[in-house]
Amino acid sequence: MKSSRRAFLATAGAAAWAFPLSNVSSLAVAGSMDIQEKHARLLEILRQPVLKRELFTSPIVIKSVELLRWDNSFLCRVRSADGAEGISVAHSDMKKLFPIFLNNLQPFFIDKDARELDLILEKIYVYGFNFRFNGIALGLPLATIEFAILDMLGRIAGRSMGQLLGEIVHPEVPVYIATEWREQPLEETVELIKKAVAEYDVRALKIKVGYLMFMTKDMYAKGPSGKTEKLIPLLREIYGSDMALYADANGYYDVDEAIRFGRLLEEYRYAYFEEPVMYDDFEAIKEVADVLTIPIANGEQEQSFVHFRWLIANDAIDIVQPDSYYFGGFIRCIKVGRMAAAFGKLIVPHMSGGGLGFIYNSHLVSVLPNAGAHHEFKGLRTIVPFECRTSPLKLENGRIRVPTGPGSGVDLDPDFIKKHQPVTG
Repeated sequence: MKSSRRAFLATAGAAAWAFPLSNVSSLAVAGSMDIQEKHARLLEILRQPVLKRELFTSPIVIKSVELLRWDNSFLCRVRSADGAEGISVAHSDMKKLFPIFLNNLQPFFIDKDARELDLILEKIYVYGFNFRFNGIALGLPLATIEFAILDMLGRIAGRSMGQLLGEIVHPEVPVYIATEWREQPLEETVELIKKAVAEYDVRALKIKVGYLMFMTKDMYAKGPSGKTEKLIPLLREIYGSDMALYADANGYYDVDEAIRFGRLLEEYRYAYFEEPVMYDDFEAIKEVADVLTIPIANGEQEQSFVHFRWLIANDAIDIVQPDSYYFGGFIRCIKVGRMAAAFGKLIVPHMSGGGLGFIYNSHLVSVLPNAGAHHEFKGLRTIVPFECRTSPLKLENGRIRVPTGPGSGVDLDPDFIKKHQPVTG
């Protein structure tokens, strides 16, 4: 169904997708390779460095990596031997994972040359058998450290995070509004979606389909009966052909149900189907993808380059979706994006909400040539006070301007930082 899925991308409407021409040529090359050749090509891509080491002529020795805490707010502060400093805002789940930061990661970074960040991120998975903690448990604290190091390096070089890692191809990032509300009845869900869309100037919307037990302990709960069958066509009717619509099942369906609902999504011109079956059931993902024409997206929960290689080489997905926090930072996500680009696929990074997630995600997308047409947005609300001199960080015509200042491009309120104290155990 590969050619059919590409045709679907091409005809889904200008508001839904703008498929890069370079991806079309990459797809033609990929089609002539056998599976061994594909894996070899993907391994070659993974070996290529991302950080622009040439921007730094002398070693930048990391002397301290601190985790700072105020209530449930966490920051990471990195300092070099020469006194340079970088800071990042951690994901809210750091309150569960800070022991891994302190015991598994922090010691490895001390006295390392920050110019070797690509190699550090590779070797950290071996140090102390860290691969045993692979996934969000390791990726989230690792990303927090990487963001702080990139902030420091960017301030040293006078470059944005994106400029340290690639060429800025998307100075503005178009976004979709991400919605939830699986548990509510249809009418309430529709009203909540309308309210979310009306709050921001957006041209794209992602909805949740199926039902997951995030909000209940009832083992037998199945959600409002028949809701998804009605919601899919209703939103197309409400928003018309100019709104790009996406659907996410978060792995709720089995293969047969995923195909049934995927065909409904095709009928109403939704632009992709995210996690139609459980994210790590690769054979099931491919089985669904081989039947449907709607593009299949996967990767939010993914933890391994090996898994992404399999999904790409076996043509099981069209869109990769690593989360910059969950997957361990920008550099690792960019490598996944490069693998996808080589085989004519798109990247639409998953974005964690809260903190400065919307800023970090904009930096990541800014350097992805094969980025999708719209990217995740969960609002501008944050408890973190900051100043940004190079972007209003507001949505204008469905887009957010990427900060161009050094490092993250934002300066945190010093008084806010002072409220945080080092975590030592």
